[in-house]
Amino acid sequence: MLRRFTLTELDAAAQLLRDGGVLAYPTEAVFGLGCDPHDRVAFDRLFALKQRPPAQGVLLIAAEFAQLERYIELAAVPDAILRQVRASWPGPHTWVFPRSAAVPAWIAGSHAGIALRVTAHEPAAALCRAYGGALVSTSANPHGLPPARSAATVVDYFADALDGLLDAPLGAQDHPTTIRDALSGAMIRA
Repeated sequence: MLRRFTLTELDAAAQLLRDGGVLAYPTEAVFGLGCDPHDRVAFDRLFALKQRPPAQGVLLIAAEFAQLERYIELAAVPDAILRQVRASWPGPHTWVFPRSAAVPAWIAGSHAGIALRVTAHEPAAALCRAYGGALVSTSANPHGLPPARSAATVVDYFADALDGLLDAPLGAQDHPTTIRDALSGAMIRA
């Protein structure tokens, strides 16, 4: 059964995630689906909801750099690049880093790196703070359909197959965040 949460119920939404639930929540431009990145059962349920091939991988979203640091193979990232990336955060910028051993293989899919973002969107950041760490973030839509831009669309797509929905406003972005390779600067998604 789908549980709906407001911003005043962030602790309950975070507990749902800790208990292995899959939660839809607002991001900068679209609703995302999230779960504990280290919970393989929750992750598999999320991918089943999306009907998405597991080789595609997902990104992790966080409220602050400290929540993401352990997922980066820091020895492979020059200090100047790390400073440049950190200067873009919090913000609507997703960066792909060499991944550390802390990244579960299912998160990266067939990719060598890990996509990470420190969000400036307060509802998503507040959820990460309440949860106490980084969360899986992938657009809330069945594979091949447009990402949900409203709570009503999330419900239409998933109904009671989804465990929870943080019903809060989206950010002001018109499109999902850019994705760049941290080491080369190459644009992966404009």
